[in-house]
Amino acid sequence: MATSAHLKELGDFLKTRRAELSPRTVGLPDTRTPRRVPGLRREEVAQLAAISTDYYIRLEQGRMQPSAPVLQSLVRVLHLSDDQRDYVFELAGKANDRPLRRSGQKVQPQLRRLLDDLAATPAIVLGRRMDILAWNALGAALVTDFSLIPEKKRNYVRLLFTDPAMKQLYPDWERVAGTAVAQLRMEAARYPQDPRLTALVGELSVQDDDFRTWWGGHHVAALNVGTKTLHHPIAGELTLDWDTLTASTDPEQQLVVWTAEPHTPSHDGLRLLASWAATHQQEQHQQ
Repeated sequence: MATSAHLKELGDFLKTRRAELSPRTVGLPDTRTPRRVPGLRREEVAQLAAISTDYYIRLEQGRMQPSAPVLQSLVRVLHLSDDQRDYVFELAGKANDRPLRRSGQKVQPQLRRLLDDLAATPAIVLGRRMDILAWNALGAALVTDFSLIPEKKRNYVRLLFTDPAMKQLYPDWERVAGTAVAQLRMEAARYPQDPRLTALVGELSVQDDDFRTWWGGHHVAALNVGTKTLHHPIAGELTLDWDTLTASTDPEQQLVVWTAEPHTPSHDGLRLLASWAATHQQEQHQQ
């Protein structure tokens, strides 16, 4: 069953999405008269979704748990993406409830062994809240030396917003960071009362204007696949595909790997970086 925190977040999300649509987008006549609020009116959304205006108002106020058919209608009316559809269904209580407090996560042994075997592929393991649970030598060489970050601070989103080197590493930092915020928002749907996630959001909202703005935008995205361009101080410019593999032994742990198209400068750059990482690791062991 959806909690009050879930329903409030659902209401805020619907309101934000409604404000982004124009009458023309949803097939309503555009009278061109000034509107007091941006986007669609609540009564227009209700009409298009075939529900009463009062019902929809209570949804936006977080006072109503919608049925699955109503959600389907709102997905259609508000032109929600697949990720956004998953998000609203989870907020409405269509996913299993999870305990509020959980023990700390440890990387699964199978993932740890896989990481160690991926000598030529940068990889990390992300857990709840996008915490960084483990990494291999090439993953550290590509992004940063995670071992220098206190364990409780090892979070991918926090790293993007608090380490100035990340803006040098990612030429399109705004897109990368904005996507990470949308992915963290999806995590918040799964754990709306997680104290560590709440603390992370509060910390970054106070420290960074961009994070506060993007978090307030209520955009969501799943952690699945994509492409990133990196400007690496050793390997130069790299265009890498990233993919995620979910651990069957713990679905809340995901292995993230970066690969490059064979016979490309990026592929050669990764091989160069792998050689450097191996030499650097050997030198550290000799000290």
